[in-house]
Amino acid sequence: MSKRLTCDVVVVGAGMVGAACALYAARAGLDVILVDRGPVAGGTTGAGEGNLLVSDKEPGPELDLALLSGRLWAELAEELGEAVEYEAKGGVVVASTPDGLAALERFAGTQRAAGVVAETVVGDGLYDLEPHLAPGLPGGVLYPQDCQVMPALAAAHLVRASGARLFTGRTVTDVRLTPDGAVCGVRTDRGDIDTPAVVNAAGTWGAELAALAGTRLPVLPRRGFVLVTEPLPRMVRHKVYAADYVADVASDSAALQTSPVVEGTAAGPVLIGASRERVGFDRSFSLPALRALAAGATRLFPFLTDVRAMRAYLGFRPYMPDHLPAIGPDPRVPGLHHACGHEGAGIGLATGTGQLIAQALTAKTPELDLTPFRPDRFPAPVEETA
Repeated sequence: MSKRLTCDVVVVGAGMVGAACALYAARAGLDVILVDRGPVAGGTTGAGEGNLLVSDKEPGPELDLALLSGRLWAELAEELGEAVEYEAKGGVVVASTPDGLAALERFAGTQRAAGVVAETVVGDGLYDLEPHLAPGLPGGVLYPQDCQVMPALAAAHLVRASGARLFTGRTVTDVRLTPDGAVCGVRTDRGDIDTPAVVNAAGTWGAELAALAGTRLPVLPRRGFVLVTEPLPRMVRHKVYAADYVADVASDSAALQTSPVVEGTAAGPVLIGASRERVGFDRSFSLPALRALAAGATRLFPFLTDVRAMRAYLGFRPYMPDHLPAIGPDPRVPGLHHACGHEGAGIGLATGTGQLIAQALTAKTPELDLTPFRPDRFPAPVEETA
């Protein structure tokens, strides 16, 4: 019989958030085991664009988390060098009408008061930033703090830097509890692990892990597609998106929504998003979604009309009803911590999340107030309370 594994904390999920939780927990002095039923970055992280954004967040707890995460990402980028393909390229949000520009400026004003750098650009200033934009646009807002990493590479390097014991291809089948309901380990399809703490970093599948611990977290999958073009000279310098992207991200609709998001990459291909729809874990190819992405991108950048799309991929963003992740200890199950539900912002918010989880695990005062992220903030469905 193999020797029973023990550790201070098991992190379930080796995507970007799980990798960051493992990194900061290990740096806080904890013995960490990281478990995933697939490979590192095999879920939502591997299907992401690597965005580290403040531009799409209104003042409040998510923006506070994004600003903390941005500072931590910059520190990691300096430490890890070019390995994570960190690029501080900035973002440009574009308005299509004067009224739209006025609305963007009002939104940017509220962000500035919260610590965001946001610069209004109009006329030639917009085209100095992005010469290949469609003509006649009234202006936009430049966000120098928007950055990008290569998500799969970054997750792998965070795992390596953590020094955590990594077990991939190992499925967690149960969260073991003591008679008084506290965490005492996890059961996997390849043996048990004894631990007093479990971090649920299972992303879109976070509801399943919560259920294994006898509790509830209302995480749902929100499907999104990305189009990838053939390699090009750098013709899109920033992350560029239309102003309606912010409203689409905050929408509760389950129907297909698309808003143009276009960005160049260091390797040459242009990435085109963004779509979102709640269709469960349906991995079907959606021609309407991809057509809408292509149409929106060519409206922003007409030169893309003559560029070939080489491939498309999809992922499932972990959607929460109030668009905030669950971060921190679950008071219903002592020893269970949640770090999931970031929707499409998990890459950017991972470092701050990992830092906050490590602080909670080591009984330190969290750098941010965790109240807005409480895992038990959602009322139970009527059938559960009847």
